[in-house]
Amino acid sequence: MSKNVPYHIHLHSEDIPRAWYNIQADLKEPLAPPLNPATGQPASPEMMCRLLAPELVMQEVSQERFIDIPGPVLELYKQYRPSPLARAYRLEKALNTPARIYYKYEGNNPSGSHKLNSAIAQAYYNKEAGTKRLTTETGAGQWGTALAVACQMLDLPLDVYMVRCSAEQKPYRRMMMEAYGADVIPSPSDKTEAGRKILAKTPDTPGTLGMAISEAVEAALADENARYSLGSVLNHVVLHQTIIGQEVVKQLEMVDETADIMIGCNGGGSNFSGFAFPMLGAQMRAGSLTTKFLAVEAAACPKLTKGVFAYDFSDSVGLTPMTQMYTLGHDFEIQGIHAGGLRYHGDSPLLSVLHRDGKVQATAVEQKAVFEAALLFAREEIILPAPESAHAIAAAVAEAKACAQTGEDKTIVLCLSGNGYFDLAAYEQFLSGRMQDVTLSEDLLERGRATIPQV
Repeated sequence: MSKNVPYHIHLHSEDIPRAWYNIQADLKEPLAPPLNPATGQPASPEMMCRLLAPELVMQEVSQERFIDIPGPVLELYKQYRPSPLARAYRLEKALNTPARIYYKYEGNNPSGSHKLNSAIAQAYYNKEAGTKRLTTETGAGQWGTALAVACQMLDLPLDVYMVRCSAEQKPYRRMMMEAYGADVIPSPSDKTEAGRKILAKTPDTPGTLGMAISEAVEAALADENARYSLGSVLNHVVLHQTIIGQEVVKQLEMVDETADIMIGCNGGGSNFSGFAFPMLGAQMRAGSLTTKFLAVEAAACPKLTKGVFAYDFSDSVGLTPMTQMYTLGHDFEIQGIHAGGLRYHGDSPLLSVLHRDGKVQATAVEQKAVFEAALLFAREEIILPAPESAHAIAAAVAEAKACAQTGEDKTIVLCLSGNGYFDLAAYEQFLSGRMQDVTLSEDLLERGRATIPQV
């Protein structure tokens, strides 16, 4: 292990991976297929292609270990990739820990988060397929912003259904999407049958990603020239994000480091999976897991730690194909925490299977502890992290403190998936002492589980 590690470990543009890594090739058995919500039978390719660009459907089921990145996508990646891997020297000193902490910073691009990696790919494949308009949802706004940027790059109109509480908490995120040409609709709205149905039942709902997905899917199905685009969960989204983890592997090799712990926040799974899967897959092929892979979720939405592994809808109304995943129930009442990107009832089928099989561990963190860690990181590393990313920081801080107690000099690597410069209202609430943790009752969890379909 090199003792003279620079603050930032940079790759050159020619070091950008030329292919995405597909962990499906390294699973012991294929994933269970998505099911048609109307029949309960495996969803047909025709049904999937009505929602998604055909090439994305092919990627969804591909068993190839590597899928080439198209040249035009690679050229757009070169505008902001590779991203740096940084050594958190000041944070280590503040924690008085023998652990070495590294973070992969994905917030230094036009959208402010890792989401742009899949947004560019999805916009490209839809443009190639003749799609005339895209619809999507967004929680905290990172995905909506990323897709707005990508659609502007590729001259493709976009409608974004933004979770209502996030639209209210983050008006400048909405304005940024509009600046890049997107139409932004707070969700639930009266523009779709799904939205009207939800508002009739719960007019004061803060909204959820599941609700926004229902509206975006309905809007896409209502327009034969439109298709739907999803920012997390699905296999092809995870695939595109593996460019992050492949870069991390190269950067650690440059400083002769081996990760003892890999940590990422977890909403739908794209950030954690894209960061961790390249290293996890390599260790699976070698037959020995030498790294602890830790997915960190919000205590208000703990699907991996308190959910059920079952088939469920990806949206709240039941328009989407059912996938097998860890879920709290598609109608779970998620509280309006500030980490909007983690307010999702389910999880990536790929990540869910790997967690079920013991390859990935999970933990949940309360909101106030998240912001305590976020402020510590901001003051030491001079980057204000997104509330979602700060979940990974909180877990990394806990691991580093444990090393301080045991004297172990572990190498901790986390994914700083986005910046928090549009989240200052959340920081103000924490600093003023008005932020509260969320208590989940067993009754609330049971009501959510009761909505899981019996398949």
